Amino acid sequence: MNKFEDLEELRAEFEAMTGESNLYCNDGSCPSDEETDLIDYPSYTEALYAKLVAPHVSGIYLSRWDIKEIANIAGDSMAIHPRKRMFELLMKFAISKERMELVLDALENHMRDKIDIYTEISEQFPYSAPIFKEKIDKAEATIKLFPQILKEYF
Repeated sequence: MNKFEDLEELRAEFEAMTGESNLYCNDGSCPSDEETDLIDYPSYTEALYAKLVAPHVSGIYLSRWDIKEIANIAGDSMAIHPRKRMFELLMKFAISKERMELVLDALENHMRDKIDIYTEISEQFPYSAPIFKEKIDKAEATIKLFPQILKEYF
C-alpha cells in the first residue's frame, strides 16, 4: 500500500465515524454514555481515583484533609500523605462491599455538603450560577456512579 491509499483508508474510517451511520455515538445517543466504563483501567483504585478524585470529572475537589475525614467517618484512621497515596490507602480499607459502602456513603455526604455550598453561592451571586451548575451536575453524575461501582467491584 502506498501513502495515498493509506490516507484514503484513514479518510474513509473518519467519515464512517462522523457520518450518518455513526457507530461511535459521539452525539450522546448511546446508552453507554450514561454508564462509565471503569474496566479500562489497570486497577480499580486507579479507575476510582480518575472518576472520584479528579475535580474536572467529579466536580468536587477532594483535599487531603477531605480524604482523611471521609476515611475517619468510614471507620479508618490515616495520616496525611499525598492525595493519591491517601486514596490508595482508603481503597485498601474498602476491601469488602460493606466497607466500600461506608466509604461511598461518607464521600456522598461530603459531596452533598459541597453541592449545598455551591448552590448557596449560586443563589447569592447569580452571575456565578453557570460555573457552579456545571460543578453540581458533575457531582450529581458522580454520585449516580456509586451503585455501579459497588456492582462492578463486589
